[in-house]
Amino acid sequence: MFNDIGALELVTIVVLAILIFGPDKLPKVIQDVTGVIRKIRAFSDSAKQDIRSELGPEFKDFEFEDLNPKTFLRKQLSENEDLKEIRSTFDLRKELNDVTDAVNSREADSAPAAAGSSGAPAATGPDLLKKPAAPAAELRTPYDADAT
Repeated sequence: MFNDIGALELVTIVVLAILIFGPDKLPKVIQDVTGVIRKIRAFSDSAKQDIRSELGPEFKDFEFEDLNPKTFLRKQLSENEDLKEIRSTFDLRKELNDVTDAVNSREADSAPAAAGSSGAPAATGPDLLKKPAAPAAELRTPYDADAT
C-alpha cells in the first residue's frame, strides 16, 4: 500500500502528525487508526470468505487478484499449452536472419548478372533493390499547368 513512500516523506508525515495532534494525543490517534485498519481488513476477509462459500467448491482456487485484467491475461497466457508450444517453435531471430540472408544473396546474385549482361534484366526476376530508370521523354505524361 505504501511501497512508494520514501524516508523523507515518512519523516514529513511524522512531523506533521506531531504538529497537528500534539505529542500527547498522537499515541491515541495511532491506536485508533490501526484499529480502523484492522476492522477494514477483517471485514474484507469475511466478505471474501462469504463470496467463496457462495460460489461453491469449483471456485475454491479463485483469487480476487485474478480479476485485475493484467493478472488475468498473464495467468491465461502462461497456462495455455498451445501458446507455449508456438513460442518454443517460433524463433524470431532465426526468421529475421533467413530473410536477411535471402535479401543479401539476391543482391549479390543480381550485381554480377547485371554487369555481365549489359543492362538486360536477370533471369530470376526484376531487381527490387534498384530504382527504375526515368521514363523516356515521349512516355512521360504531359504537364498541364491549368489542371493543377
